[in-house]
Formats: sequence, structure tokens, C-alpha cells
Amino acid sequence: MKKRLLLISNSTNYGEEYLEWPRPYIKDFLEKTGVKRALFVPYAGVALSDEGIEASFDAYEERVNNVFNEMGFEIYSLHREKDPQQAIKDALAIIVGGGNTFHLVYMLHELKLMKVIREAVENGLPFIGWSAGANLACPTMRTTNDMPIIEPESLNCLGLVNFQINPHYLDAPIEGHGGETREQRLEEFMVINNNVYVVGLREGTLLSINDDNIELMGKRPMRLFRYDQDPREFQPGSSIGFLI
Repeated sequence: MKKRLLLISNSTNYGEEYLEWPRPYIKDFLEKTGVKRALFVPYAGVALSDEGIEASFDAYEERVNNVFNEMGFEIYSLHREKDPQQAIKDALAIIVGGGNTFHLVYMLHELKLMKVIREAVENGLPFIGWSAGANLACPTMRTTNDMPIIEPESLNCLGLVNFQINPHYLDAPIEGHGGETREQRLEEFMVINNNVYVVGLREGTLLSINDDNIELMGKRPMRLFRYDQDPREFQPGSSIGFLI
């Protein structure tokens, strides 16, 4: 079965409506699969309600479903399912929202879902993830930007791709900020993990993966890192199949 993934850097560009910029890509991706109803994983959304984490998941489901309804699709949330493992096995597509990657990974390990999701996607289940959801597709979450608000059983993720993604990648240092740049942080990762490519995925861009084909989409280039090599820039439409 072909592996089909849409790995999105961010849900919303500054000044836009929620999920505005990636809507055409999401719509096209789902239409090609023929799927109208998809399973949503809300566990990265921990602070979307003042009434506790379950209410936050409810709010996240509603927010995403409103957008998907406008595109002609429907989502239903994993947090409402009595048997999460069976829900994954029965799903026609899976969508993983952004937020805090540590909590997302914590929950999927806690519910013993990592292997179930990986096997389902490897067997053809379409996968869409933005921000933390894009991190989740990587071998590990160690290139996330998020605060460790909870300790997962492991930092290992789905390993649906064999490279790492840094979503929301920023080049420029922040004015008045004396800490490390994003590139310096990724260089630290590569010193310890020196055989892994890291994709700096800028906002407003995504990776579309169809089996052994991969394409950068959006209006901005991506920055590719590898230990002991100068970073390289790739424009949308460039040949990046070597990452697969």
C-alpha cells in the first residue's frame, strides 16, 4: 500500500483565519483519497479551554471540524472513543493537530497507540499533521520547539519518515534576545545525532509524501541541515526525493 502523508509546518499564518493557508492542500489531499470523514487526534491541544483538558479537547474538535465542514469533510475526535486502538484501525484517515508535542507524545505512548498508528499509515491510512502533528511523523520529537510540560514514556515517535522536521522554522534572531537562534539549537541536535537530516520547515509550507515521492509545497523554501555540512535551501518544486 502507498504511504500518503501531508506534513504541515503551521496551522495559521499571521493575520489569517484558522487553517486558512493550508485548506486547499488539505482539501486536495483528502479528495484524492475519497475520504469524507477522518479521525482527529486532539492531544496536543492542552490550553484551548478554561474548564480543563477534556474541555480543551472538545473545543479543539469543534474548531477543526468547523473548518473541515466548510471544505466538505467531517472529523471526529479520538478522545471520545471508548477503544482508541480500534478507532485507529477503523479510521479512513487520521489528522493530528498542533499544540504541545510533549503532551501529544505522552498521550499516544500512554494509550499504546504509536505502533497502531504507524502500522495503519504504513498500510495506506492517509495521515495529515500540522506543527506537533508533523513532529509526530518523525523518528523522534527531539526537534520540536515546545516546552516539556509533561514527561512522555519515550521521545520516540512514529518514524513514518526517516528525517526530522523543525516546524515554524525561523532564520533571524529575535531583536533583543540573547539566547540561541533556531539554527544553533538544531546544530546542537546534530552534534549528538550526526547521521540525521533535519528539515527546517518554514511557516506557510508543507511536505507532501506519496509513497517514495516527496514534494515541498507553499511559497517559501525549506532549509536542510546535516551534521558537518553547510545548510542548504530548497525551493518549492525542487528535487528532494533523497530524503525518502
